[in-house]
Amino acid sequence: MEKHFNPQSIETKWYQIWEQSGYFKPQQSSTGQTYSIMIPPPNVTGSLHMGHAFQDTIMDTLTRYHRMKGDETLWQPGTDHAGIATQMVVERQLAAQGLSRHDLGREAFTQKVWEWKAQSGGTITQQLRRLGASPDWSRERFTMDEGLSNAVKEVFVKLHEEGLIYRGKRLVNWDPILHTAVSDLEVLSEEEMGSLWHMRYPLSDGSGYLVVATTRPETLFGDQAVAVHPDDERYQSLIGKTITLPLVGREIPIIADDYVDMEFGTGCVKITPAHDFNDYEMGKRHNLPMLNVMTIDAAMNDEVPEKYQGLDRYEARKQAVADLEAAGLMDKIEPHKLMVPRGDRTHAVIEPFLTDQWYVAVQELAKPAIDAVKNGDIQFVPKNWENTYFEWMNNLQDWCISRQIWWGHRIPAWYDDQGNVYVARTEAEVRKKYQLSDTVTLQQDSDVLDTWFSSALWTFSTLGWPEQTAELAKFHPTSVLVTGFDIIFFWVARMIMMTLKFTGQVPFKQVYVHGLVRDGEGQKMSKSKGNVLDPIDLIDGIDLESLVTKRTSGMMQPEKAARIEKSTRKQFAEGIESYGTDALRFTFASLASTGRDIRFDLNRCEGYRNFCNKLWNATRYVLMNTEGRDTGVDEKLPCTLSLADRWIISKMQAVELEVAKHFDQYRFDLAANALYEFTWNEYCDWYLELVKPVLNSDTATLDAQRGTRKTLVRVLETILRLLHPITPYITEEAWQSVAGLAGKDGNTIMLQPYPKSDDALIDTYAEAELEWVKQFIMGIRKIRSEMDIAPSKKLDILLSNLSTQDKIWLENNTHSLNSLAKLNHITLLNETDEAPESAVALVGEMKILIPMAGLIDKDAELKRLTKEINRLEGDIKRFSGKLSNENFVAKAPEAVIAKEKQKLEDSEKALTNLKEQYEKISQI
Repeated sequence: MEKHFNPQSIETKWYQIWEQSGYFKPQQSSTGQTYSIMIPPPNVTGSLHMGHAFQDTIMDTLTRYHRMKGDETLWQPGTDHAGIATQMVVERQLAAQGLSRHDLGREAFTQKVWEWKAQSGGTITQQLRRLGASPDWSRERFTMDEGLSNAVKEVFVKLHEEGLIYRGKRLVNWDPILHTAVSDLEVLSEEEMGSLWHMRYPLSDGSGYLVVATTRPETLFGDQAVAVHPDDERYQSLIGKTITLPLVGREIPIIADDYVDMEFGTGCVKITPAHDFNDYEMGKRHNLPMLNVMTIDAAMNDEVPEKYQGLDRYEARKQAVADLEAAGLMDKIEPHKLMVPRGDRTHAVIEPFLTDQWYVAVQELAKPAIDAVKNGDIQFVPKNWENTYFEWMNNLQDWCISRQIWWGHRIPAWYDDQGNVYVARTEAEVRKKYQLSDTVTLQQDSDVLDTWFSSALWTFSTLGWPEQTAELAKFHPTSVLVTGFDIIFFWVARMIMMTLKFTGQVPFKQVYVHGLVRDGEGQKMSKSKGNVLDPIDLIDGIDLESLVTKRTSGMMQPEKAARIEKSTRKQFAEGIESYGTDALRFTFASLASTGRDIRFDLNRCEGYRNFCNKLWNATRYVLMNTEGRDTGVDEKLPCTLSLADRWIISKMQAVELEVAKHFDQYRFDLAANALYEFTWNEYCDWYLELVKPVLNSDTATLDAQRGTRKTLVRVLETILRLLHPITPYITEEAWQSVAGLAGKDGNTIMLQPYPKSDDALIDTYAEAELEWVKQFIMGIRKIRSEMDIAPSKKLDILLSNLSTQDKIWLENNTHSLNSLAKLNHITLLNETDEAPESAVALVGEMKILIPMAGLIDKDAELKRLTKEINRLEGDIKRFSGKLSNENFVAKAPEAVIAKEKQKLEDSEKALTNLKEQYEKISQI
């Protein structure tokens, strides 16, 4: 092995070997069990972000774990065609050439998209490889490939035949730039500053007026009523009367509805059913007309007075407000904060818009999907996410599945010249199914299906459905879905509904719901905030100038780019270091708790890079002491196990059991912590030190040295297998050097059996005795640290109050204690012996006494401690003053306040310790 751990030198090498060797494909089961995961298909336009990296680390950990357990394991990869996002990418390329998709026509444009996909659409799958992901790439699917397209058509046609898919005119989220309906997930609502216009609506009988408050005065042209609360005494006498709509002259009724908030504005609400989702529901309750007053560009159409026709909605707003003011009908205008919905792709303000769309009637599909979770066929982990699922499922609205774009699964519906609609898989099937002659002209629907429609079929369509394939029979239902809580409704619920409907099976047995990755301050990562981290940058490292360029590129506002550049330079003065894939993966695993949010801290990355270095150096140390020597591979030769050997073997059984339990319960954080503690603290820090006297001794027997070497390599080899699902690269590289010494054969660690605990190897007596040894050594080391005694200085110590057991263990371990605690001589005191002034440590009831005479300069040490105590008292005063400052507490971010509190707490603890040391030394 190389002297230093260099992730870049091993990662590409091993990934190519793994993939080319077919190790990611399902291997024949040794357990009789199968295990399968379907990757949530990332957008083909996408690149790996922190959410992907976190989620895919979890999936790969599970996949590698079950593969090593002996289950026939499939991790099914694939990408989503991402209708809107992909179309936008190609349209931008055309725009750079001065062209639009309409210049090319639908067929040629679609061909352009396929060409782009072939050339540039694999970025994210290549980045997944960099992350060490081990799906079966030979089975990679794409939601627009032929097999999945056939499945989509099959589902659409069957649902239509059952009356569960229909076409109707309803209100949708409309993007006026893309000219398409978009899903709620593609709408980002952000608080913005606007206005609240209070407009006077004259009563038709001339007896006065109502004041109506609105944030969108341009929609008044589509008003169909004014609503008040039925219990609002101010307006009860007006219910049933009419007002004359300003600027239009149309009479509309005053209605009563308990949806109205009497406390908001004036308690009078204008009702525009075709341009507001709440108004739409109220309009249906009161049978109000639905009047759309806008075009697909969000300009005013010919349903409004002529002077406003063709005006953009915001120009129309200005004109309408000016005209109301001129007519004396504007009561007042107030500043008002409101949530503004914007398209996540275009950032255009989304318009509620009344259009003809295709819908899935979901009520019939919802009941079996609810029951599947209630009866335990599907389990959410953590369980509390069931409540979110039930809340959504019990309040379902029919699902709008059509999109007015060209890239996607084109809706399998055709129209004749009279507007009659025919649904079938192909035009030929339409003519046969509906007995239409060749003289009947048919035109296919120009809309495509919502991307979520095809991804709802993901678990079974990727396995060959509607064909009843061997893979479908073997790997479906899948074992678990790993996903974020934000798409429980948009994807998880729809998969459950569709899969139950078309296979009679649940799509997965468990849903592991993880949190969202945020920055170290708990803020959502976004480019506009300048806090986005790129997983590949964390793996490879990136210099400061490249990072600045990356974070500010494409920003339209110079002031925002300047702000992000400044914060980036401040936060990453030397760029981002290279941490390697294994350290990044270990960080993700350590953060995978059951909480909602995941705060990503680069310090954790650094800590786990240090862990990888520790493991690498430990492996090199073991190899230096075992290569070319007898490591007990020949089981016929006798081995004598030392106390340390028996202890580490016993402790290993506990960690094997613990890690398996945590993996099975999706507590990756606890598994990572257990592996870290055992590897770093127990194996590297203690065991490797404890066995040095045996390895380096001239008097140790061959049997004892053979036993220790055997334990050294076998425990290390086991550690590598335990760690492999989380840190695949370093464990593979190290295992190749260690396996033969441990009597293991095989081409790769990833197909080795995952370690299992063996009760017969648990030695509670050895654990107790070794714990006594550790406490003995730590007691002396603590005194050295507190009294500033050099670690190399050999000490004479006194022992008192020994039990019979203490004496036995002392006799057994004197050589190790002298060596590891750097002792010169150990003296046992009788009950009558008077001890000199000493520093004292306790091991149970036994006292370890280190006489201080001649060991330290008492006056110099007290002077040093006094100086440090004064410094800490000053820090504490400063931190306390800051936290008691009401101004600071009111204005500072929560994370900053938390840091100051932590500084105060740490300083107070340190001060307490120093004062205790001062007291001890004073008494010497």
